[in-house]
Amino acid sequence: MKQDLSDKRRDYKISEIDFNSILPNPVELFKKWYEETQDSNLILEPNAMNVSAIGEDGFPRNRVVLLKEFNDEGFVFYTNYESQKGKAIHSNPNVCLSFFWDRLERQVIIKGVAEKISQQQSAEYFGKRPFESQIGAMVSHQSSVIGADTDLMAEAHRLEKEFEGKQVPKPDYWGGFLVRPVEIEFWQGRPSRLHDRLRYRLKNNSWITERLAP
Repeated sequence: MKQDLSDKRRDYKISEIDFNSILPNPVELFKKWYEETQDSNLILEPNAMNVSAIGEDGFPRNRVVLLKEFNDEGFVFYTNYESQKGKAIHSNPNVCLSFFWDRLERQVIIKGVAEKISQQQSAEYFGKRPFESQIGAMVSHQSSVIGADTDLMAEAHRLEKEFEGKQVPKPDYWGGFLVRPVEIEFWQGRPSRLHDRLRYRLKNNSWITERLAP
């Protein structure tokens, strides 16, 4: 079966990048774009991002997770360290993050090196998660093969009763990754597919900026 999608296209013309007025730090520009995305109320989850890593089988693999913090050091997300992405990042910490804010015709691509954050920082964040999410992290041995008849909700209800009114301990296998960026590209859709692309590259601990052809 063939599905022809060649006519599925749109012209982009909402905004543009001013290459004559570029912020020196890409995290500052990311903060500006993120806040504009959040304030627009057009994107359901502005902090949803794609994480690409090289799996233990040598294939790249993508998945969507939620960004939970960003600062001058980098970008933080949380996961099960024993999941496919956790094992992949442990084996090869070079990763790529990407955001696509379609209603604003923007995307951001971040290449960086991931490292585990401290257990204390992970525990502090875990303590802020909703009770049900804490229980879910305990129930799910993420990415492991389970039986079709496995009753995850039953186990969740059992743990909810066990920890009712108590502090739920963070599992040792659960925590955060900090992705320290080495390259960040900002893409703004433009008419006639002549998109604006601004790349920041880290060189000798300083950011250099380059405009890329669309």
